[in-house]
Amino acid sequence: MTTSTPRQDGNTARRRGTRALVIDAAVRLVASRGFSATSVDDIAAEAGVAKGSVYYNFTSKSDILEAALDEGTARLRAALSEARDAAPDAGRVDAMVRALLVAVHSYPDLAKLLAAEVFRAEREWQQSIAQLRAETISMFALEIRARRPGEDVSLVAAAVFGATLVAGLEWLVFQPDRTLDEVHASVRSLTSSL
Repeated sequence: MTTSTPRQDGNTARRRGTRALVIDAAVRLVASRGFSATSVDDIAAEAGVAKGSVYYNFTSKSDILEAALDEGTARLRAALSEARDAAPDAGRVDAMVRALLVAVHSYPDLAKLLAAEVFRAEREWQQSIAQLRAETISMFALEIRARRPGEDVSLVAAAVFGATLVAGLEWLVFQPDRTLDEVHASVRSLTSSL
C-alpha cells in the first residue's frame, strides 16, 4: 500500500516563501531600527518583494510582527521542551538555559526584538509577546517548582529567563568571541541552586 501526501500548488508554496521572507526582513529591520522607524516599503525592499506582496500576505506592519512572534514562540517552546525532556530531572533548568542561549544565538534579531519590546505595553502585539514570555517563564517555573515545592517561583523563573536572555544578547553584541560553553557556564553559576 502506498500513501501519498497532498501536493501543494505553486501558489501556496510561493506564498509561504514570500511570508517567510517578509517576516525575516521585518524582524531584522525592527531589531536594528525600531518599529516606528521601519516602514512597509523598507520591509518589502529588504525582503526583495513588491509592497503589494507584503499586503497580500499581511494586513499591516503589526500583523507581520505578530506572525514573527507567533513563529518565534513555537520555535522557542519546541527547543525548550526538547532540551527539558532530554535532560535528567536535576538538569532540566540548566538544559533549558542552554537551549535559550542557543536560540538567542540562532535567532539574534528575534531575541533583540523581544528584549526591546517585552515591556512596551502599548504595542498591538503585546499579547503575542506576553504569550511568548508567559509560556517560556512557565516552563522554567514548572521545573523550579519541582525543586522548591510550596514556593512562589514566578519571579525566580522570570529572573532565570531574563538573565539568560540578557546574557545571550551580551554575548552576541559585546562578547561574540566567547563560546556557548563559556556563556552557559556564566549563567549556570547564577542558576546552579535550581
